[in-house]
Amino acid sequence: MSLKEILMKLAEEKSPVLLCDTQSEWQVESLLGSLSEPRLRTAAYMQPGLYIAEISEGGYLGRVLYKIKEKNP
Repeated sequence: MSLKEILMKLAEEKSPVLLCDTQSEWQVESLLGSLSEPRLRTAAYMQPGLYIAEISEGGYLGRVLYKIKEKNP
């Protein structure tokens, strides 16, 4: 699965989450609109409620791209 597919799924589901990297918190729609196509094509895995991580060429989990944070109502 690609990062784009994961983000699109979260956006379609209107998931009440923020995605956090080491510097900022992002709304899903903002990331979809601002990330480059090569970055969006990155193979990725989402552990619901925890993180989105890269998948290496060997098929192993790599570094965490975004931590998943529930939005406060």
